[in-house]
Amino acid sequence: MATKKRDYKKEYRDYHSKPEQRKNRSKRNQARRKMGLEVGDKREVDHKVPLSKGGSNSKKNLRAVSRTTNRKKGNKTK
Repeated sequence: MATKKRDYKKEYRDYHSKPEQRKNRSKRNQARRKMGLEVGDKREVDHKVPLSKGGSNSKKNLRAVSRTTNRKKGNKTK
C-alpha cells in the first residue's frame, strides 16, 4: 500500500510561515536558549505552570524535561 507523500512546501506556506506561528516558534527557541539547551539535545523546555493557566515565560517557570515526558503530557484525555 503506497502512502501519500507529504507536501512540506505547502505545509510551510499555509501554516508555519504565518505570523502567529513564527512568534510561537520564536518563543520556543527563546526558552531553549534561556535554559541553555543545545540544538539536537534530547530534552525539551516545559513550563511548570502552563501559559494557558496563567504561567509566565520567565526562567523561573521553565524546566528541562525529556522529550518523551513532554510529549506524554499533551496526550492526557479530558
